[in-house]
Amino acid sequence: MKLFYHIGRYSMLIGSIFSRPENIRMYWREIFRQMNTIGVESVPIVAVVALFIGAVTAVQFAYQVQDFAIPPYYIGYIVRDSMIIEMAPTISCMILAGKVGSNMASELGNMRITEQIDALDIMGVNTSAYLVGTKILAAIFTVPLLIIIAALLGIIGGMLAVVLSDLMPLAVYERGLHAFYEPFYVKLMLIKGAVFAFLLASVSCYHGYHVSGGAIQIGEASTRAVVQSNIFILIFDYMLAAMLL
Repeated sequence: MKLFYHIGRYSMLIGSIFSRPENIRMYWREIFRQMNTIGVESVPIVAVVALFIGAVTAVQFAYQVQDFAIPPYYIGYIVRDSMIIEMAPTISCMILAGKVGSNMASELGNMRITEQIDALDIMGVNTSAYLVGTKILAAIFTVPLLIIIAALLGIIGGMLAVVLSDLMPLAVYERGLHAFYEPFYVKLMLIKGAVFAFLLASVSCYHGYHVSGGAIQIGEASTRAVVQSNIFILIFDYMLAAMLL
């Protein structure tokens, strides 16, 4: 019964964000602020993780195939597709769930227990649209861009790893990047990015928006937000792969 209670309350929260803005300029300012927080401030950690994931993927695959009659250029092909299809969207969003999701939950939780949300309600502001909807929109706009950056840096990381380790010439790695290219994989990456962005933002905001108690409850809500966001990301990763591939 508790599961259905949370599903219903989550659905009501999401449904309430679709309303006419009281002041469109106020909403745009909040969206741009959230885009800066979610997108720009997350670039360094996403870039570092993607760079090393690409490098590790290239080195490990090169080690796995060194005793088999597999052309070396396959390393570039494997790094490219693994970053685009899986590593960039899934790993990046799981990292963002820990960084951005916990921040959303704690920010809204603090506003709830200090009665700032109640004050906005009294002023006639639709707090679910202003505080939750803007975060979700900002995430949907910025997370796919972060995933594109992660995919590119992962491919570059693989290139640096194999070239600096003398595993193969740069031209051979580039040949692998052009081999068996499937444009749909890029579309799949962006679809995953948009879906995962909605999940991590909406689940995190749900837990923060409905906090009750004090500082301990804010911490617990942030933890639940991160854990559940990652679980839903993995579940929908499987579902999207099963439906679209």
